[in-house]
Amino acid sequence: QVQLAESGGGSVQPGESLKLSCKASSYMYQYQAMGWFRQAPGKEREAVAGIYIGGDRFYADSVKGRFAISQDNSESTIYLQMNNLKRDDTALYYCTSGPSLMEWRQNPKYWGQGMQVTVSA
Repeated sequence: QVQLAESGGGSVQPGESLKLSCKASSYMYQYQAMGWFRQAPGKEREAVAGIYIGGDRFYADSVKGRFAISQDNSESTIYLQMNNLKRDDTALYYCTSGPSLMEWRQNPKYWGQGMQVTVSA
């Protein structure tokens, strides 16, 4: 079973940056798509950014041009660089994974515990 260890959440002001990290504990990392979902209070969860082992990426329209997802295969880790953060980015962010990018977007198989990202003045 894949275990996902998240780090990097916190509180920032609008316009600032944060970098999230997620390390997969299992060899399954090399067969997985990984990425981030988020859920804000009163809103549905949404796929934010995902990456497949081969390099294909997905970004939600709301974060294109501001967020960048990357991977370090040697460390079984993905990163989400979040720049120019906005109040609407405030949410609980979950590291997630699935067998393919498409399946990941529809229903991730594995979930991390989640961490809070708060953007406020």
